[in-house]
Amino acid sequence: MLEHPAIKKGEEKMDRKRSSKGFALLALLTGLVMVIVFNFAGATSAQPKLKVGILHIGSIADAGYNQAHAEGVQIMKKNLPNVELIEVENVPEGADAERVMENMIRQGAQLVIPASFGYLDPALKVAKKYPDVKFEHPGGYKLAPNLGTYWASTPEAFYLMGIAAAKTTKTNKLGYVVALPISFFLANVNAFHLGAQSVNPKVETRVVFTGTFMDPGKEATAANALLDQGVDVLGVIVDSPITVVQAAEKRGAFSVGYHYIGVQKFAPKGWISGVAFTWGELYTRFAKQVMDGTWKSEALLGDLASDYLAVAPFGPGVPPDAIKLVNTKKQEFISGKLNVFQGPIKDNKGVERVKAGEAFPTAALGKMDWLVEGVVGQPK
Repeated sequence: MLEHPAIKKGEEKMDRKRSSKGFALLALLTGLVMVIVFNFAGATSAQPKLKVGILHIGSIADAGYNQAHAEGVQIMKKNLPNVELIEVENVPEGADAERVMENMIRQGAQLVIPASFGYLDPALKVAKKYPDVKFEHPGGYKLAPNLGTYWASTPEAFYLMGIAAAKTTKTNKLGYVVALPISFFLANVNAFHLGAQSVNPKVETRVVFTGTFMDPGKEATAANALLDQGVDVLGVIVDSPITVVQAAEKRGAFSVGYHYIGVQKFAPKGWISGVAFTWGELYTRFAKQVMDGTWKSEALLGDLASDYLAVAPFGPGVPPDAIKLVNTKKQEFISGKLNVFQGPIKDNKGVERVKAGEAFPTAALGKMDWLVEGVVGQPK
């Protein structure tokens, strides 16, 4: 049957309307999809982004104090890709440190790590001016509403180093090059010697103080003076252990490191082990807490059970039985079975400092101003 022209024309008009509505619906759906995609992308890019500032007292390639902190923030950045890092090295303590911190804050830093003991007072001043910015200071003894502190108790780890050293020495003479005779450093030297003495009563530990945290010339002089006295294991408590461990390596002696986990490359033959800080996961937690609003000011003090205090890998010259014993004693410290400063303990002048059956309290280590019996050196 033939269609009437008017009917055909009406159908064509309806088809055009349906087509027009279809295009309109398609355009609407396309627009909605684009809006959803745009909003998703915007939400992704709008995830919390944190700027973290860290300032160092020395070079971040010192294989010591500064490099440990520098690698810590790099691990933080790897763990949290949305974190931006502002990093400045070789910053003097005092007014310069204040200026660097304020500059970081002007660049948008919301978390600042003034990574030197002498930065504490400058950081407190800046923290008071910028109450919305959070600060984390290593080893500080003062808090503020927006400034926390962190460190790890190290005598237990030094005790373990003493065990390894006493099991490795051939001369029974151990030596330590130390920056300053301050209480916590004395406690570390004492712990080292007590650990050594626990497995080798014949050992003695000689200590030389350089009077500064960073002076390679003085460190080399001190190291060689100890080696000239027959010392064949050298330990070090200064910012960078490189000079001391290299001096030991050059003269065929052994060495124990401090601060940085990777010191062994400077003394591959004579390396024993070391006490190392691994700050990366702790810094990651700080950054997360600032981003999610859960950060709070507190004084953190870790120990051998923490993920930021480590015993460095052992060198090839350490006897297997020494490694086994160190690992056993480490677990005893973690469980609370073993105490470094368990009496009786005399100082190197013969005065009883800790009675039998008692222990020197960890909280009083900041007042330790003496060296234990068997350590050759003067704390003052």
